[in-house]
Amino acid sequence: MNGYNAYAAAMNNTEDPRSTEYRLLGSVTGALIRANTAEASLQDRLNALLWNQQVWEAFLVDLSDEDNALPQKLRASLTNLSLWIIKETDALMDNGDDLEAMILINRNIMEGLRPSMSAAAE
Repeated sequence: MNGYNAYAAAMNNTEDPRSTEYRLLGSVTGALIRANTAEASLQDRLNALLWNQQVWEAFLVDLSDEDNALPQKLRASLTNLSLWIIKETDALMDNGDDLEAMILINRNIMEGLRPSMSAAAE
């Protein structure tokens, strides 16, 4: 199942879309963190980078949907970020630099998606 299909299938859950996106980013960020260690194999690194790229490609598809309810300015910013991540992933696969920038971006987006404590208690 490719990244978009997995994302689309997850979106069909009864879970709030923000929670789904938060959980998905948490999983892929965990893979990036593990892939950023000295013990990680090249295959671990490539798998984590490609998974992260697929997640952001799925976000890009969702952001381009005319029915997307996000404010236009936010959609444009997230679209630009998605395009940067897709391009940067290719560079990271070639140059072997650390993955801290990708990890930080995902964590920052997760912070914006974090379910509020009151919503989580419901």
